[in-house]
Amino acid sequence: MSRVTGTAPRPPALTALLRRYDFGTPQTCERVPRGLLNRGWMISTGKGRFFLKEYLAADTADPGVILRQHRATRRLARLGLPAEAPLPTTDGETVVVAGGRGHALFRWVEGRHREGTELSVGQSRRLGALLGRVHTALADVQPPPPASDHPSADPERTHTHIDRLLTLVRGHRPRDAFDALAEQRLLERRTLLRQYAHRRPPAAAGQVSGWVHGDFHPLNLLYRGEEPAAIVDWDRLGVRPRAEEAVRAAVIFFVHPVDGSLDLRKVRAYARAYREAAGIAAGEMAGAVHRVWWERLNDFWMLDWRYRHRDRRSDPLFPAAAALAVWWTHEYGRVREAFTG
Repeated sequence: MSRVTGTAPRPPALTALLRRYDFGTPQTCERVPRGLLNRGWMISTGKGRFFLKEYLAADTADPGVILRQHRATRRLARLGLPAEAPLPTTDGETVVVAGGRGHALFRWVEGRHREGTELSVGQSRRLGALLGRVHTALADVQPPPPASDHPSADPERTHTHIDRLLTLVRGHRPRDAFDALAEQRLLERRTLLRQYAHRRPPAAAGQVSGWVHGDFHPLNLLYRGEEPAAIVDWDRLGVRPRAEEAVRAAVIFFVHPVDGSLDLRKVRAYARAYREAAGIAAGEMAGAVHRVWWERLNDFWMLDWRYRHRDRRSDPLFPAAAALAVWWTHEYGRVREAFTG
């Protein structure tokens, strides 16, 4: 669903898989280069272009889980939201298992991803309103959310995690600039966690859990011109505190890629529109800001990918994300006011 380049191994039994859809014989198959957790291909046939998705992530690749996601997106699309729903096979199915993995076919959406730095204040406002409408619509089309508990990160466990990562970072050869930055940020974070341990939030206190997209960020939103054309990748659809998703999305969209600061003017416009559309009170939003700030202080998933799993796909995201945690800590009051004012 974004620009494609080059070629890559095709999914197993491509022709047989696509025959289930009656969309014609595939003429071209090109790998979509972006995407961290799944694989995708742009398929051209005599009847148009399509996006074939192969589900890889172990915790989201169960066919039953995928079907629940598909039902939700179809319901949202019927309500007029730009939720990209899968196409059915000739048998009416939306998940096809091939090669031991689930696949789904979608219409190809012409559009591009846009970072928050590209959005105007008005577009930031409309982005917040869109996410608010997604949350309220999910509450209408999904079953009542089950009771859930969302404990905050334990800083003692985080200190142990930091020590393990430091050992891996310091032992990495050949040592490079990324290793030096990783060591610096780990030591910095250890100091901050000791300083702010008393501010660990209680388990989801004051937060209203509901159905959320689960991974709302620039790579999962396609723009056509000035407006969003499609929300994609609903793999993380689940029950979480709603306002926390709004905060997480904002700090991804509106983070400065160099120094990790947030564009608080855009954040304010986005957050006001979200709160109005979703019916979120300022107090609930303040609690979400605090919990996501704490989450960021304790989170090192990008370093885990690099040093524990030898997967460098998230490396480009690390400098800004690591700087944000520090900047946010020092500017905590201003960030909270931007989300709640």
